[in-house]
Amino acid sequence: MSSIANIRKEYLSASLSEADVHTNPFLQFDQWWQQALDSKIDEVNAMTLSTVSAVGKPSARIVLLKGYDKNGFVFFTNYKSNKGIDIESNPHVSLMFFWKELERQVRIEGVAEKISAGDSDEYFNSRPLSSRTGAWASPQSTKIDSREFLEKNVLKVESQFAHNEIYRPPFWGGYIVKPSMIEFWQGRPSRLHDRIVYNLTEGNEWELARLAP
Repeated sequence: MSSIANIRKEYLSASLSEADVHTNPFLQFDQWWQQALDSKIDEVNAMTLSTVSAVGKPSARIVLLKGYDKNGFVFFTNYKSNKGIDIESNPHVSLMFFWKELERQVRIEGVAEKISAGDSDEYFNSRPLSSRTGAWASPQSTKIDSREFLEKNVLKVESQFAHNEIYRPPFWGGYIVKPSMIEFWQGRPSRLHDRIVYNLTEGNEWELARLAP
């Protein structure tokens, strides 16, 4: 345990000031996103999605950001998965990006809603054939007997759609997380990190503040 406790890293690469950030958090996110892309970070769109079940049990997993705009952040999944079931009963979720190469985190809290069927269709049809097949073949989050079960399901799906285009399963699609809070975290020396948070007010305006690290 002592060896784990002694793991430390000093954050020295950048700083974050209220004077330097945009008044709109989406513009600030866009700036950081472009910098993350330019830094060639592996799986830059990987984000932790946290949900809470109907009985208050939290769960977290990595999903992939597939789009964002002024309305929110979009990801796709099986609606019958554990996260889909959680969102159905409790739409309040959180997202977190950790870009260690830039010593940065972005935390987002908000409400998840299904996007339109048309938008889900458009993204599904853009996926590689194997990914579209996998969406049909995998009963996500349910117990299965073996890997062979999945492989047999893939063959069934391939046979079913042998002469037709694979369309989107009705149990699969996108969510948009509409944020009420976005926090930008920049690592700094001595654990005195910079934290700038935006909270959405009742008047639908973004209020900016600095948080203690």
